Amino acid sequence: MKGRYFAFHPGLCVLLIPLGAIAHKNGAPCARCPRNAHCTNASSCRCDPGFTSLSGKVIFSTSSEVCTDINECGPPLYMSCGSLAHCHNVEGSYYCECAPGHELLSGGTKFQSEKENTCQDVDECSSGKHQCHNTTHCINVKGSYKCYCHHDWVARSRPLHGLNFTICEDVPFPSWTSPSGVNSQSLSRFFDKVQQLSQDFKPALAKNTIQDLMQEIDELLEIPGDLETLAPSEQHCVATHLLVGLEDVLRVLSKLLPNGPLTTHAPAGTGLSLTVQDQGIGDVTLGQSQAKMQLKWDVAQESNDLGPSVVGLVSTPGTAKLLAEAPLVLDLQQQAVLREHKELLGEVSPVLLSDVVSAFVSNKDTQNLGSPVTFIFSHHSVTPGPTQKVFCVFWEHSQDGGGHWSTTGCRMAATGDASTTCECSHLSSFAVLMAHGHIQEDPVLAVITYVGLGLSLLCLLLAALTFLLCKAIQNTSTSLHLQLSICLFLAHLLFLTAIDQTKIKLLCTIIAGALHYLYLASFTWMLLDGLHLFLTARNLMVVNYSSVSRFMKRLMFPVGYGVPALIVAISAASRPSLYGTPTRCWLHTDKGFVWTFLGPVCTIFSINLAFFLMTFWIVKNKLSSLNRDVSTLQNTRMLTLKATAQLLILGCTWCLGVLQVGPAARVMAYLFTIINSLQGAFIFLVYCLLSQQVREQYGKWFRGVRKAKAEPENYTLSSGAVSDASKHSAAPDFCLPSSLSKYPKSGTYPCHQPLLGIG
Repeated sequence: MKGRYFAFHPGLCVLLIPLGAIAHKNGAPCARCPRNAHCTNASSCRCDPGFTSLSGKVIFSTSSEVCTDINECGPPLYMSCGSLAHCHNVEGSYYCECAPGHELLSGGTKFQSEKENTCQDVDECSSGKHQCHNTTHCINVKGSYKCYCHHDWVARSRPLHGLNFTICEDVPFPSWTSPSGVNSQSLSRFFDKVQQLSQDFKPALAKNTIQDLMQEIDELLEIPGDLETLAPSEQHCVATHLLVGLEDVLRVLSKLLPNGPLTTHAPAGTGLSLTVQDQGIGDVTLGQSQAKMQLKWDVAQESNDLGPSVVGLVSTPGTAKLLAEAPLVLDLQQQAVLREHKELLGEVSPVLLSDVVSAFVSNKDTQNLGSPVTFIFSHHSVTPGPTQKVFCVFWEHSQDGGGHWSTTGCRMAATGDASTTCECSHLSSFAVLMAHGHIQEDPVLAVITYVGLGLSLLCLLLAALTFLLCKAIQNTSTSLHLQLSICLFLAHLLFLTAIDQTKIKLLCTIIAGALHYLYLASFTWMLLDGLHLFLTARNLMVVNYSSVSRFMKRLMFPVGYGVPALIVAISAASRPSLYGTPTRCWLHTDKGFVWTFLGPVCTIFSINLAFFLMTFWIVKNKLSSLNRDVSTLQNTRMLTLKATAQLLILGCTWCLGVLQVGPAARVMAYLFTIINSLQGAFIFLVYCLLSQQVREQYGKWFRGVRKAKAEPENYTLSSGAVSDASKHSAAPDFCLPSSLSKYPKSGTYPCHQPLLGIG
């Protein structure tokens, strides 16, 4: 075996040597050489051209060696390709290529060394190798080309066949002319100036044009001239035309501005804040002196426009003059809320609390935004009354060119005395306004009011005639009741006939002042009546009526008519504009002005309530002290009945108006309306029908009337009453029940008019 093996081995070697030589000669890799290497002999390897071993050895014999690519274009070699060319490394080699916009004289672009470099500039414009749109002009530059727009054209980036191309657009000044059908010299002069701006317009001077335009519209709104004499419908049409036209012009011109913000303010308050961004991202906030707007850039960007995005906010406080009588239309949700609370909007035009601001963006489709826009308005401090509502509104255009305020798509996020935050799902012209409303009247309460006041008027008239013509009962007490009846009669009559006369402002102010005075006078006479009642009861222990009578005669007329006149005079001098509201000829609730009535009234019925309780206690004790047998059930009931009626006459039941809150509000409203509308009826009942002397006098009048019909003779109304009353002419204005005359104690208690109406 061994001999055979060695005998075979030399022969095999002879066969392998020629094969190794062939492999070396052809550069074929050996089985033991790594990748990118070849055999130099039977036991050694060498890296291929363009590669080098990691160990740095040129000849190596281990198969674990690695051959890596040599970067001929980098250090330390830096193969030079010459000017206008670049070196490109590839695995195991490299090549040179002309820079973009250049080519070899032969027309190729690749070569191997600097000696072969013949690179020169390529004229893409003349060769047709450019990609400029047909609306642009191609200009060759060294190594490239540029697409330029013609004079007064604007470049826009537009997608075309999947690529973005620069397209030139002619940007003329937007057409903005005077609205048809409106005859106004001020408006004509304004649009003449707009046309001049249009003729002189150059895109490069867009900023100057915008500033000049804001100045012109500011002057128009500051001094509208004959615009103020136009009918409200024409004023609304002009306002719509100005707001819409200004938005359209600014939207176009602002796209010509460079990136960044722009703010301009005119002397009369008209202002503009805008910002331009290429592909704006995130949120943007713009502000004017009285308003701030916050929105997302996504809202401003058109889906098919890769050009700059624009967001702008215009403040035009002067448009309030043209929108003073604009109506308000509530959306269905707001109407449902008002119906739920039984409230209605009044016919009076709403009042603007803030400046009118217009928002515009480069995107024209802003009717249904993906995210809401927030507006924060600053306005003068105001506290809405119970019948006033604050709304976030926008100016909605109508088909006839006019418009109205609307709440659709806007909601009030927060409100304070001097600021209101609104959120809207669309863009337009916005504002904050306060609408006057009224609580929907309960028809039953309305009927009770009119029937009760009508009955009171009749009873007050009969009572006044009785106090005036019935000589037998005329004294200090009846004088107080006569003045109270006259004041209440005039106040109720004016209330029924003129409380709603709000069309003429001056007339409504006079009516409100007259009602203020008459009702204050009525309550003042109620106070004097309560004081007289208390003084009379206090003097029951002594015969001291004459001093009470003299005191009241000196006091009652200066106080009864002078104090109300002083209160009304001071109120009218300090706040004359607060007499009369948009819905009623009464006192306004702003700045607490209504307390010029409520303050004295609350004070009077509180004092009268104290007088009544003290008087009731004195009389009750006096009745019991005279004879305990007198305090029978019948007399106690009569005392309670007439004391309750006296409580109503003194106006103490007006406190029910303060109790109209909470679950019992409806019940209290009915009680307040029924009791106080019948105050005149109670006066007639207590001081006339329940008075024995007055009933006797009525009987004599009726008998005289029947006798006059039977025998046509002259009849003197008071002839039969003089003899009956003469012996009581000096009697005090009070009396005890007639049954007490059977039980005299000491002294004399004569009687004319019963205390608390008892007699």
